[in-house]
Amino acid sequence: MKHLAYLVSLALHSAWNRRLTLGLVMLTVALSVSMLLGVDRVRRDARDSFAQSVSGTDLIVGARTSPVQLMLYSIFRMGEATNNIGWDSAQRLASHPLVAWTIPLSLGDSHRGYPVLGTTTPYFEHFRYGDARTLEFASGKPFAQLFDAVLGADVAERLGYRPGDKISLTHGMRDVSLSEHGDKPFVVTGVLRRTGTPVDRTVHISLEAMEAIHLDWQGGARMPGLDIPAEHVRKFDLTPKQVTAVLVGLKSRAAVFRMQRFINEFRDEPLLAILPGVALDQLWQVVGVVERSLLLISALVVLVGLCGLVAVVLAGLNERRRELAILRSVGAQPRDILVMLVIEGLLLTIIGCCVGVLLLAGASALLGPLAESRFGLALPLRLLAPEEMPLLLAVVGVGLLASLVPGYRAYRLSLADGLTPRL
Repeated sequence: MKHLAYLVSLALHSAWNRRLTLGLVMLTVALSVSMLLGVDRVRRDARDSFAQSVSGTDLIVGARTSPVQLMLYSIFRMGEATNNIGWDSAQRLASHPLVAWTIPLSLGDSHRGYPVLGTTTPYFEHFRYGDARTLEFASGKPFAQLFDAVLGADVAERLGYRPGDKISLTHGMRDVSLSEHGDKPFVVTGVLRRTGTPVDRTVHISLEAMEAIHLDWQGGARMPGLDIPAEHVRKFDLTPKQVTAVLVGLKSRAAVFRMQRFINEFRDEPLLAILPGVALDQLWQVVGVVERSLLLISALVVLVGLCGLVAVVLAGLNERRRELAILRSVGAQPRDILVMLVIEGLLLTIIGCCVGVLLLAGASALLGPLAESRFGLALPLRLLAPEEMPLLLAVVGVGLLASLVPGYRAYRLSLADGLTPRL
């Protein structure tokens, strides 16, 4: 044990004499470790935020399609529905004895590239995200009049809207003036707090308003010769004829599979009921290739950093031949030289890992609030999570293997080779 302690002390003194070069190598390892852990941490936190885009909803009901597609257009506002649900079917679901509440969703229009969602006021009461968090207003209030609109945080911030401003909607997702509902402007009545979910990128209006702006439209185009002014739309029946999807909350979660079977076997029209958690897992498997690719790139960066460690130590061996030969001459065994260089490389790796963890903690403290406010991505301040320990141990293990290369090279150096002058 004393002999090992002596070798550790010797390795530390030798490294201190080359502190500038080895310090740069250690910094490279630290930055590599920070990148590796940072990507893994963002990957995990992004997956948690992704999985918490909707919570508290037991079933999502839409027309018969794939579960992933239904999740994409009903929650993430991506893609288009293959078909809609009749309003009568939505009402039957709402009146079912097992159902506590329903939130109808109607999609299809947009405002300057942001999707427009037609819904009802229970949306602001029952919709949950994250850890069962409710929607809150940063300013204003829910829509009350026919042509009122509530904006998500991203829409209001990037377009500079405030309560009281007027906006016009566009038919479909194309920002084309010929498709604009310019004759029926909306008044912004509220702006929601940032949630980090697709709610932030959504313009919310009532289902009746969705019907009102399409009274003089048919087949995706304005009906020739027909123009119904905004002040006259209330004379018409604005009851929705169909909706895109329905969020369903049950009185008892134990009945979720019974209700799902009832909906999937619905006789009036072909419907599909999905469990949000199951569909989100399927959807994450589709996009999970990207996160695995980022993690692989980070691992390669760490590997490059450790290769730099090997290269620097190997390049310094020629300069250290006399030093190693003197150690041999005073009684050091070849294995002592091997152990000393392995200890040196291992210490550099461990110190680099520790510095990398501290750098990541500092970056999280500085950038965490910005990531949450801008992207809704919660990056909790933590030094090291238990699930990150295997990655650090893997880096240390690879660093140990990398240190064996220059150690074995020094082991092979002969005493005469070190003491003989080179011409």
